[in-house]
Amino acid sequence: MLLTCPYCGPRDVSEFTYQGDGNRQRPAPSSQDLQAWNEYVYDRQNPAGDHNEIWQHSGGCRSHIRVLRNTVTHVVSSSAPVRGNTHHRATERRKPGAKA
Repeated sequence: MLLTCPYCGPRDVSEFTYQGDGNRQRPAPSSQDLQAWNEYVYDRQNPAGDHNEIWQHSGGCRSHIRVLRNTVTHVVSSSAPVRGNTHHRATERRKPGAKA
């Protein structure tokens, strides 16, 4: 299966790490609603068909991408950065003596 990183182009799925369901909503950090936290941590959907997922390009630029993938056919319909067009620059290195 190929996933398209917005920064590196099409890459084999072995370069990526699945980060989870892209539709889950985390409760507010200050929430003390035990039911909401239990549902967030333990309840998972197992949809058949198109599914919104979060993947990390762990074997490349380390950016997180949002992928729309069909869970039956594994066909990837789209991929996009999770945070708009901001590129995570942790893997870019400056030359010694270069100004920031």
